[in-house]
Amino acid sequence: MQTSRVPAAVDALLAILRASPALEGIRIVDGPEAVNLTDRHRIHVGWQPGDSAAVSLEQSWNAAGARTRDEAFSISCYAESRSGDRDMAGRRAKVFEIVAAVEQALRATNDAPEAPTLNGTVLWAELTAGDLTQAQSEGSLAGLAFTVTCQARI
Repeated sequence: MQTSRVPAAVDALLAILRASPALEGIRIVDGPEAVNLTDRHRIHVGWQPGDSAAVSLEQSWNAAGARTRDEAFSISCYAESRSGDRDMAGRRAKVFEIVAAVEQALRATNDAPEAPTLNGTVLWAELTAGDLTQAQSEGSLAGLAFTVTCQARI
Protein backbone atom coordinates (compact mmCIF):
# COMPACT_ATOMS: atom_id res chain seq x y z
CA MET A 1 0.00 0.00 0.00
CA GLN A 2 1.33 3.42 -0.92
CA THR A 3 1.57 6.03 1.81
CA SER A 4 2.66 8.86 -0.49
CA ARG A 5 3.05 9.70 -4.18
CA VAL A 6 6.02 11.99 -3.43
CA PRO A 7 8.88 9.60 -4.34
CA ALA A 8 7.29 8.59 -7.66
CA ALA A 9 6.38 12.20 -8.50
CA VAL A 10 9.90 13.52 -7.87
CA ASP A 11 11.36 10.72 -10.01
CA ALA A 12 8.85 11.47 -12.79
CA LEU A 13 9.59 15.21 -12.68
CA LEU A 14 13.30 14.50 -13.04
CA ALA A 15 12.64 12.17 -15.98
CA ILE A 16 10.37 14.69 -17.74
CA LEU A 17 12.90 17.51 -17.37
CA ARG A 18 15.83 15.34 -18.48
CA ALA A 19 13.88 14.28 -21.59
CA SER A 20 12.80 17.81 -22.55
CA PRO A 21 14.49 19.03 -25.76
CA ALA A 22 14.10 22.63 -24.56
CA LEU A 23 16.31 21.82 -21.55
CA GLU A 24 19.12 20.20 -23.54
CA GLY A 25 22.43 21.47 -22.18
CA ILE A 26 20.90 22.36 -18.78
CA ARG A 27 22.18 20.19 -15.91
CA ILE A 28 19.23 18.58 -14.08
CA VAL A 29 20.24 17.77 -10.48
CA ASP A 30 18.39 15.48 -8.05
CA GLY A 31 18.45 17.41 -4.77
CA PRO A 32 21.41 19.48 -3.57
CA GLU A 33 24.86 19.34 -5.07
CA ALA A 34 28.20 20.88 -4.29
CA VAL A 35 28.79 24.10 -6.21
CA ASN A 36 30.29 23.43 -9.61
CA LEU A 37 31.15 26.69 -11.34
CA THR A 38 31.73 24.94 -14.66
CA ASP A 39 27.99 24.23 -14.98
CA ARG A 40 26.64 27.57 -16.18
CA HIS A 41 22.96 26.57 -16.19
CA ARG A 42 21.25 24.07 -13.89
CA ILE A 43 17.96 23.01 -12.31
CA HIS A 44 17.77 21.38 -8.89
CA VAL A 45 14.69 19.25 -8.15
CA GLY A 46 14.00 18.79 -4.46
CA TRP A 47 16.26 21.63 -3.26
CA GLN A 48 16.32 25.41 -2.89
CA PRO A 49 19.09 27.51 -1.32
CA GLY A 50 18.35 28.25 2.33
CA ASP A 51 15.37 25.87 2.48
CA SER A 52 15.68 22.60 4.36
CA ALA A 53 12.50 20.99 2.93
CA ALA A 54 12.81 19.15 -0.38
CA VAL A 55 9.03 18.56 -0.46
CA SER A 56 6.22 19.83 1.77
CA LEU A 57 3.12 17.65 1.94
CA GLU A 58 -0.31 17.36 3.52
CA GLN A 59 -2.74 14.45 3.50
CA SER A 60 -6.39 14.08 4.45
CA TRP A 61 -9.12 11.48 4.03
CA ASN A 62 -10.87 11.77 0.68
CA ALA A 63 -14.33 10.84 1.96
CA ALA A 64 -16.18 9.00 4.66
CA GLY A 65 -15.16 5.38 4.93
CA ALA A 66 -11.42 6.12 5.04
CA ARG A 67 -10.63 4.24 1.83
CA THR A 68 -8.57 6.84 -0.03
CA ARG A 69 -6.58 9.90 0.92
CA ASP A 70 -5.91 13.15 -0.88
CA GLU A 71 -2.33 14.34 -0.89
CA ALA A 72 -1.18 17.85 -1.76
CA PHE A 73 2.51 18.57 -1.96
CA SER A 74 4.99 21.10 -3.25
CA ILE A 75 8.36 20.13 -4.70
CA SER A 76 11.05 22.74 -4.06
CA CYS A 77 13.13 23.49 -7.17
CA TYR A 78 15.84 25.96 -8.13
CA ALA A 79 17.11 27.14 -11.51
CA GLU A 80 20.35 29.03 -11.91
CA SER A 81 22.23 30.79 -14.69
CA ARG A 82 25.73 32.18 -14.22
CA SER A 83 28.45 33.68 -16.38
CA GLY A 84 31.85 35.24 -15.94
CA ASP A 85 30.69 38.67 -17.11
CA ARG A 86 28.60 41.40 -15.44
CA ASP A 87 25.54 40.99 -17.70
CA MET A 88 22.83 40.65 -15.05
CA ALA A 89 20.04 41.26 -17.58
CA GLY A 90 21.33 38.32 -19.63
CA ARG A 91 21.43 36.01 -16.60
CA ARG A 92 17.96 37.09 -15.49
CA ALA A 93 16.54 36.49 -18.97
CA LYS A 94 18.25 33.08 -19.17
CA VAL A 95 16.99 31.83 -15.78
CA PHE A 96 13.42 32.81 -16.70
CA GLU A 97 13.90 31.05 -20.07
CA ILE A 98 14.97 27.90 -18.18
CA VAL A 99 11.94 28.01 -15.86
CA ALA A 100 9.65 28.68 -18.84
CA ALA A 101 10.99 25.47 -20.38
CA VAL A 102 10.15 23.64 -17.12
CA GLU A 103 6.62 25.01 -17.24
CA GLN A 104 6.29 24.00 -20.89
CA ALA A 105 7.56 20.49 -20.08
CA LEU A 106 4.70 20.15 -17.56
CA ARG A 107 2.04 20.91 -20.19
CA ALA A 108 0.25 18.21 -22.14
CA THR A 109 1.39 17.81 -25.73
CA ASN A 110 0.83 15.18 -28.41
CA ASP A 111 4.27 13.75 -27.59
CA ALA A 112 3.78 13.95 -23.80
CA PRO A 113 0.06 13.77 -22.94
CA GLU A 114 0.80 12.58 -19.38
CA ALA A 115 3.23 15.41 -18.50
CA PRO A 116 0.74 17.36 -16.33
CA THR A 117 0.16 14.21 -14.26
CA LEU A 118 3.92 13.58 -13.97
CA ASN A 119 3.45 10.49 -16.11
CA GLY A 120 0.46 9.28 -14.12
CA THR A 121 1.98 9.62 -10.65
CA VAL A 122 -0.34 12.49 -9.58
CA LEU A 123 -3.72 13.91 -10.59
CA TRP A 124 -2.07 17.17 -11.70
CA ALA A 125 1.12 19.19 -11.30
CA GLU A 126 1.88 22.81 -12.05
CA LEU A 127 4.52 25.44 -11.47
CA THR A 128 3.02 27.77 -8.84
CA ALA A 129 5.56 30.10 -7.19
CA GLY A 130 8.98 31.64 -7.66
CA ASP A 131 11.55 33.93 -6.03
CA LEU A 132 14.34 35.59 -8.03
CA THR A 133 17.78 36.19 -6.52
CA GLN A 134 20.71 37.93 -8.19
CA ALA A 135 24.39 38.26 -7.30
CA GLN A 136 27.60 39.69 -8.68
CA SER A 137 30.60 37.63 -7.58
CA GLU A 138 33.18 36.41 -10.06
CA GLY A 139 30.56 37.23 -12.67
CA SER A 140 26.80 37.49 -12.66
CA LEU A 141 24.36 34.95 -11.28
CA ALA A 142 20.57 34.81 -11.37
CA GLY A 143 18.68 32.12 -9.49
CA LEU A 144 14.98 31.38 -9.44
CA ALA A 145 13.62 29.26 -6.59
CA PHE A 146 10.31 27.81 -7.78
CA THR A 147 7.71 25.32 -6.65
CA VAL A 148 5.97 22.52 -8.52
CA THR A 149 2.67 21.89 -6.72
CA CYS A 150 0.93 18.53 -7.06
CA GLN A 151 -2.35 16.91 -6.10
CA ALA A 152 -2.59 13.13 -5.76
CA ARG A 153 -4.93 10.43 -4.49
CA ILE A 154 -3.56 7.49 -2.52
